[in-house]
Parts: sequence; structure tokens; C-alpha cells
Amino acid sequence: MKLQDFDFDLPERLIATRPASPRSSARLLVAEGDVMSDAVVSDLTRWLRPGDRLVLNDTRVIPARLSGLRRRAGPEGETESRIEVTLLEPRANGCWAALLKPLKRIRDGEVITFSDALSATLVARADGQGLLRFNLMGEDFDAALAEAGAMPLPPYIAARRPADARDKEDYQTVWARNPGAVAAPTASLHFDAALLAALEQHGVTFTHVTLHVGAGTFLPVKVEDVTTHKMHAEWGEVSVQAAQEILATKAAGGRIIPVGTTALRLIETAARDGFGPWRGETDIFIYPGFEFRMADALMTNFHLPKSTLMMLVSALMGAERIRDIYAHAIAEEYRFFSYGDASLLLPARA
Repeated sequence: MKLQDFDFDLPERLIATRPASPRSSARLLVAEGDVMSDAVVSDLTRWLRPGDRLVLNDTRVIPARLSGLRRRAGPEGETESRIEVTLLEPRANGCWAALLKPLKRIRDGEVITFSDALSATLVARADGQGLLRFNLMGEDFDAALAEAGAMPLPPYIAARRPADARDKEDYQTVWARNPGAVAAPTASLHFDAALLAALEQHGVTFTHVTLHVGAGTFLPVKVEDVTTHKMHAEWGEVSVQAAQEILATKAAGGRIIPVGTTALRLIETAARDGFGPWRGETDIFIYPGFEFRMADALMTNFHLPKSTLMMLVSALMGAERIRDIYAHAIAEEYRFFSYGDASLLLPARA
């Protein structure tokens, strides 16, 4: 299975840099078996059935992009350097792994000041990353980070424009509640209160799970034989209540439909040894040939060429079918990637 098998040409004009407004007005490409339909997200009740259950990732994106100053005393007085920081993940020792640019300008033990309230000390470095110990913890840290930080927009958006105040709302789901992600579960960004109410009235139910999306979600696949690719690990949890709800829906004949690849990866991780409550780090890699045990369908955005997410949707729908779906999306000028439009993928078996 070669990396080139998951490549396609995407016109740059189709890369979205702002989301649709209102959220549920984004376009929706429904692929149901061999049939494709063009719709909008607010039309979901046309394809979802009473008794279906949507699995929603309730992770909350933290404002993980920080810009600070490193000050150093020298023989000719104090010098300053601007240091750009992207937080990656918390560590058990209370520190944060982070990308620092430029890393070479700061020494271990030096302090970066981000605001009057927030600063961090570089305590170690390895593999191009730094380990930062902040001056605050808990709610004090969260509050100071909210003031000083910016949303960690994906690289393909950040290269086109900086994050701004709009992104603090746009790049967050309406049900976000557990802080820890440095990237959004973007298929969920299409939902608003009105759509959730319409789905509930239609008889669709919801289950919340948590997967803290890491920056590794944007790492490119560098191996030609994709089966040898190693996924980054991300922390997640399927609670006792979530597991009971999903199993009850299965037993009643309803469909389990994750909203986003993160929710799908999490429930399939929990199903590897018999589905039930689960908590820990997952590095599950889903590519064609994978046996789905819990997910019957998937709502997701349109993904990058040669990405692990292209491999995941190819596993669900079949590689040839996904090529047809993406060709249709490009021909009809759907908007791609994190702030783009959505697809509802319903395999023939669903």
C-alpha cells in the first residue's frame, strides 16, 4: 500500500481560511453507498434516522500559540529576543512539551515572558522540542493562557493569516468542555444549537467522549509503504456512561456515527479488546483493510492529500469510492480542510 495511492490534486482556492456562518450552513456531501447528494449540514435529518447516535468529541482547544520575550544580560547591557511557542502536550511532571522558534536563541534555565501574569522557564530540550515549566498552574494558568495565547490554527491556515479574536470562537465546538487539545475536532465545528435541537427532536441521540487532539495530527506521512507509518499518541477517554449509551444503541439496532475522525479513532480503540469504558493514550492507525467494530458511518471534513485521515476514510468507504467522492467535491468546489465543508460517509452496509 503506497503513499501515492492517497494523493490527489487540490486547487489552492478550495482551502478554507474561515468557516461558514452560521456553522450549519456549510455544505454537506452525502455519500450513501453508490449515491452522492449535495446538501448543507442543516439537512442532516434527511439522512439520519431516529435511533441513530452521534458520538461527539468534547475536547476543548487551548490557546496554545504564545509569543514572548527572552531577556538576557550581557556585557553591553540587556538584549531581547522574540520567542514563538506552540504548546504540544502537558507532561506528568507539570511541564509542557512545546515547539520554540527559534530554539537556538534560548538556553536551558532562561525565562520567557508572555504577559504580566504568565512566564515559563525552559528546563530541557530534546528532538527539536523544549520542556517548559510555567509560573502558574490550574485555573490561574488557564486564565492567564486565555489572555496571552492565540488559537493554534492549522499550518495551512496560519501560513495565510494570523489567528485573531474570531478564531477563539470559530475554532471551538459548541459542546467543548475538557481543555487539552491543540487542534480542533473540526467536523464538530459545523454544529450549532439549532441543529442539535432539530436532531434531538428527530430522535437522534448524542454521546460525548474525549480525545485531546495533538499537533501530530498535522504531521506528514514520510514513508512510502504506509503500513509502516507510526501514529502519534493522543490521550482519550470513553466513560462508563458513554460506553453504556453506545452499546444500548447497538443493541437496539441504531447506527453509531462518530462526528470526526478523532471520535471514530477513540471508539475503535476502545473496541479492540471488546468495547467498554476506556482511558489512556491511543496511537491507532486506520487504513484500508481495517475491521470497523463500532462505527457504522462517519461525518468528517475533506482531508489533506497523502494524510492518515485520507487513509482512514478510504478504509471506511473503499479507496476507489473515496477517489470518486473527492473528485466530485473538487468539481463542485467544496471547501477543504479544518474550516471547510463536510461529508457524511454512509457505507453500503450502513
